[in-house]
Amino acid sequence: MTSKTIKKMKAAITWFEIPARDLSRARKFYESILDIEMVDMDTGSDLKMSMFPVEEGGISGALCEQEEAYTPSTDGCLLYMNANPDLQTVLDKVEPNGGSVIQTKTQITDDYGYMAIIKDSEGNRVALHSEH
Repeated sequence: MTSKTIKKMKAAITWFEIPARDLSRARKFYESILDIEMVDMDTGSDLKMSMFPVEEGGISGALCEQEEAYTPSTDGCLLYMNANPDLQTVLDKVEPNGGSVIQTKTQITDDYGYMAIIKDSEGNRVALHSEH
């Protein structure tokens, strides 16, 4: 029998990208529901990106628009976005901003808080999580 060294990671996620058909519309959607301000990034190419705000050392990502490389989808990985302090406040903003609620606020456990699943303005399936 051999022993295997298991590599430990600081975080399983280091960066994420959410496809957008219309970057301006997607940016407005996420800024509105999460009450944040995103930052456009100059990529020097036809790739358009707008970055989610992040504290130093935190994990962030961006909305990305490039016809050949990014296609919004309800299939594939499910990304959980921070909806603290109260998920319901965020959910109440989804439909007025062009999205839809797929799964309403649901308690995971007392320790893990609440989750919901939405479809964003671009047609992506995205999950939301909060402690309350």
